[in-house]
Amino acid sequence: MSNQTLLKINGLKVAYGGIQAVKGVSLEVRQGELVSLIGANGAGKTTTLKAVTGIQPIAAGDIEYLGQPIKGQGAWDLARQGLVMVPEGRGTFTRMTITENLQMGAYTRNDAEIEADIDKVFTTFPRLKERAEQLAGTMSGGEQQMLAMGRALMARPKVLLLDEPSMGLSPIMVDKIFEVVDTIHKQGVTILLVEQNASRALAMANRGYVMESGEITMTGEAKALLTDPKVRAAYLGE
Repeated sequence: MSNQTLLKINGLKVAYGGIQAVKGVSLEVRQGELVSLIGANGAGKTTTLKAVTGIQPIAAGDIEYLGQPIKGQGAWDLARQGLVMVPEGRGTFTRMTITENLQMGAYTRNDAEIEADIDKVFTTFPRLKERAEQLAGTMSGGEQQMLAMGRALMARPKVLLLDEPSMGLSPIMVDKIFEVVDTIHKQGVTILLVEQNASRALAMANRGYVMESGEITMTGEAKALLTDPKVRAAYLGE
């Protein structure tokens, strides 16, 4: 694992109306890492990701990707540079087939390997392959989550931002999704995972950040956070 920092957030502040949703957050993601950002609902995790990807305006702070400032760039520009988000709620194109959705994931590319990458996604997600010509809107929530992740992989991400991938899924599907996140990470993709399921998120991460009321309150090796009494009391129901 190289220690090059791919994504660095410094003093990030985001406000909705008069409310400070994110209050000076700093975090970094290094090459090859899986970093988990955990916290209760409403802690500001999703807002942080939206600010990084240019969807949400920033009140203060800096964001660097691959050593360059990216504040003010749109999600489309960032995806083309390999900073790709799978949003909460999946956002699949419901009236398009699975294959068409995957092709949309490669819309910033014009190389000759798109078909080969679709085959790779089908290897990672055999269930999508079985349903290649099915409309995305007719699939279960878990299958649509797989499709959203597969579509993001088609952009060949250097850093993949996953926003609450397990939300609203059945326990079996949650297991499957975490398995896939682990597989994608082992394939060499650097991941920032935002997740309410703290125990699962920390169990597979290299490092973790704990967010409360718009601030980072704890950070460290994921294994250490997983055994920390405060984290266990607040997020693991102990």
